[in-house]
Amino acid sequence: MKLNIYKKILAFGLLTVFIAGARNPEDKLPAGDPDNGGLTTPAGFETLVVADSTGLARHITVNSNGDIYVKLRYFGKGQQGGTVALRDTNGDGKADIIKNFGNYPDQSSLANGITIRNNYLYFSSSLVVYRSKLIPGQLLPDEKVEVILKDDHEHGTHWHITKPMAFDNKGNMYVPFGAPSDACQDMVNSPGGKPGSAGVMPCPDLEKHGGIWKFSADKPNQTQADGSLYATGLRSIVGMRWNNADESLYAVVHGRDNLHRLFPGLFSSWQSAVLPSEEFVKVQQGTNVGWPYYYYDQMKGKKMLNPEYGGDGKKEGEGNKYQNPIMGFPGHWAPNDVLFYQGNQFPDRYKNGAFIAFHGSTNRAPYPQAGYFVAFVPFVNGKPSGKWEVFADGFAGVDPIINVSDAKARPMGLAEGPDGSLYITDSRKGKIWRIMFKGNRKTFGGKELAAMEGHKLLAHIRTPDEVKDNLDSETKVAGQRIYNTYCTPCHQRDGLGDGSRFPPLVNSEWVTEDKRRLIRVVAKGLEGPIQVLGKPYNDLMPKHDFIPPEEMAQLLTFVRQHFGNMPDRVTAEDVKRVLAQ
Repeated sequence: MKLNIYKKILAFGLLTVFIAGARNPEDKLPAGDPDNGGLTTPAGFETLVVADSTGLARHITVNSNGDIYVKLRYFGKGQQGGTVALRDTNGDGKADIIKNFGNYPDQSSLANGITIRNNYLYFSSSLVVYRSKLIPGQLLPDEKVEVILKDDHEHGTHWHITKPMAFDNKGNMYVPFGAPSDACQDMVNSPGGKPGSAGVMPCPDLEKHGGIWKFSADKPNQTQADGSLYATGLRSIVGMRWNNADESLYAVVHGRDNLHRLFPGLFSSWQSAVLPSEEFVKVQQGTNVGWPYYYYDQMKGKKMLNPEYGGDGKKEGEGNKYQNPIMGFPGHWAPNDVLFYQGNQFPDRYKNGAFIAFHGSTNRAPYPQAGYFVAFVPFVNGKPSGKWEVFADGFAGVDPIINVSDAKARPMGLAEGPDGSLYITDSRKGKIWRIMFKGNRKTFGGKELAAMEGHKLLAHIRTPDEVKDNLDSETKVAGQRIYNTYCTPCHQRDGLGDGSRFPPLVNSEWVTEDKRRLIRVVAKGLEGPIQVLGKPYNDLMPKHDFIPPEEMAQLLTFVRQHFGNMPDRVTAEDVKRVLAQ
């Protein structure tokens, strides 16, 4: 009798263990927000906002215990670098402990990378890769900060100096060194280039720029000379990741800008808005993607010769000598992070596939801005197995997006949590989303994906109509047309800038005060830290001394009257006097 009771108890215990082991991962997941965090995702997914205002957030990483670390563009006064750490202590998915830390300098507004490796938190400013030891049970890492890599170039800052890092499984660290121009133009006109100027041949920038270098992941105080060139012809990389499924490095590469501004006789404003492609590249030892000589045209599916080297949008030259991307996306979408999904929470079709965060364009004028969503690229056996998909949308909260400042949020960084949840950061205010799957993994498929396919018809994703979508079709003021050509890529049509790198013009003291200083800045450029309306900026303003004095006067009169409410005009004689100094 006792034996039978024992057997029943044992059987019940085994059944209980079996049932517990068979529970779905979503049983322990917190509830999503009633409004799905303001996002649209495929049916079966739920989204919650972990935190709504951590600061100017960039990349993100999540520890094995669920602690979250986010790299900030700036923290504190001036240009002090920083990181924010978040912890959820009651399991509701919301961060109830949020702590800022980090007292290292940040040289410009391009701080990005952060990741965890071997119990170290690696993070970067614009010119330095650091690491700090993580302490078990403690949210903040050790206060001691090691310098792992320092960019010791004499130039200091330039356009594409962001330092994301990726790590293989053999102790190596991969870091890009971006290019300082669109297509290796004469750097006298850096960084924007002078219209019609030729590219330097061969390009000297490729010696130390426009590529990925390989370093030791653990050796302190390295410089670029301590590394080895791994891949070249890559203009600008913000998002990069090691894919454990095929033991390979992947990067999402920003294509060049300013085709119409620099070569208006060869490229229309429409071509300049949609070209060239943002490239999703599998990077191997010796990869050469072709910058600065070639760009990728996603509509033709070919490498095309850059106009600085004799191209006209039709010439292929010797583009077939260079590696094509595994997938090309429309121009200026700004792919700022890529993540290969390794978890088991999402349906099987997402396993080993790539999520890509498109931060969104700033320079598609006179057409609406585009991007501002998270895409998914399915992979099978290490290769894309289908077209890209819209996975998460609604970050901007508006469509069409005319100015960057119209967008409520811009997706920036991606991370996978220990339970397989997907985390996404926003660079405007530092919102953090967590996306979880609560649906039926077995039946998920065509119906859910078809609903998201319709988002490709929205203005911020579809290819714009060359005539109907041209926002300048009724612009009659000469100064405004000049402004839209040369200034909107950074300062936007509304003069409010992009909220981070590029300062506003509206009511700016740089616009409303000494007009001689304004002329000097536009004509001769500006470099170094400045204050605009009490906020720090540290980027590069290119020279525009190629604009004729009469047109520059029209441009600056428009800027001062439209954005500064200044009734007095800037004359061509004003411009000539400043240029003569």
